[in-house]
Amino acid sequence: MAEDTNLVKRSRYAVAAVFCVHGSVTGSFATRVPWIQEHSGLSAGQLGLALAFPALGAALMMPLAARVTHRFGTRTALRGLLALWTLALILPSLAPNLLTLCAALFVYGGTSGMADVAMNALGVEVEHRLKKSIMSGLHGMWSAGALIGSAIGTVAAHIGLSAQIHHLVMAVVLTIVGAVMCQFVLNIHPEEDEEPPARFALPPKSALLIGAVGFCAVFAEGASLDWSAVYLRDILDSGAGVAAGATTGFALTMAIARITGDAVVDRFGAVRTVRWSGVIATAGGVLVVVAPNAIVAMIGFGLIGIGIAVVVPLAFAAAARSGSNASQAIAGVATITYASGLVAPSIIGGIAQASNLTISFVVVTALAAGLAVFAPVLRAKPRVSA
Repeated sequence: MAEDTNLVKRSRYAVAAVFCVHGSVTGSFATRVPWIQEHSGLSAGQLGLALAFPALGAALMMPLAARVTHRFGTRTALRGLLALWTLALILPSLAPNLLTLCAALFVYGGTSGMADVAMNALGVEVEHRLKKSIMSGLHGMWSAGALIGSAIGTVAAHIGLSAQIHHLVMAVVLTIVGAVMCQFVLNIHPEEDEEPPARFALPPKSALLIGAVGFCAVFAEGASLDWSAVYLRDILDSGAGVAAGATTGFALTMAIARITGDAVVDRFGAVRTVRWSGVIATAGGVLVVVAPNAIVAMIGFGLIGIGIAVVVPLAFAAAARSGSNASQAIAGVATITYASGLVAPSIIGGIAQASNLTISFVVVTALAAGLAVFAPVLRAKPRVSA
């Protein structure tokens, strides 16, 4: 038993490292969106269209992650899916025009979604075996990875390094780190007579409102990650280094809030935590919208990061209690929330094309306010047995 406990603890740290690697890819991409936009010669509307393709790729490929895991086992599946995701970072910066960027981002989103589902499912299994909350901390490691990736991206942008070289180096390093860490995760295989999961798992009705709460949070996250640098550049006339720093600040506040999130939730409960998180995120959105300078806007993005940090981990936990099939509910909520994050940048771009980015973040602020209103749907319930 002690050996099994040690194995689970080791897997916890390995999964945390995998979350960090995944986040590093996202942070690396987000800080170079302005470079990719200029390299491809795109307007705000065209960039928004291109950024819809990760959502399309994720929607089509994310449900397949469970089948890949069922066939190959958790360790091999996660190693392969994570490698596909880290290597996909290379593609967007190579695209010379809208068409090729859309294709690159389709692959980028599809591989992201599959790796995301696999690592979250494994995280939930480790949490169940440890019998204590770890999901907020795991998502904190994702945010820490996004911070690392965005910090490196900020430096790369500041010194004028092309995104092509920057992303190639990051992809190689992250692929190696991810492969090594996957060696230490739990290697779970299905029973011989276990039927493979359905290709598309819809969430039960009890999980739909939970998914909607996650949708609001991840929409704000995706919008802030991919558009904060562009916002400072276009609305507040900031330089490339300062603009990229907004993404870094956002990732930093999310990382801190998620790493400390388990303790906060244990003390105040899910509902009160998310209600006040919504208030904080709304205040941040207001600051972004009315910001007269880059400093105020960066504070606003930081508050948005604090406000939305723990919502998704709590949504997964609530989903697991929402119906008789915890895995199906978690998969469904994950599809809703992460599709939100991938589609958010394109919606923001569309609104910006029709009006401006300030109006886009009015929408983000309204969704953040929804967290405070709908927080009670995350109220703790006894876990339903299958």
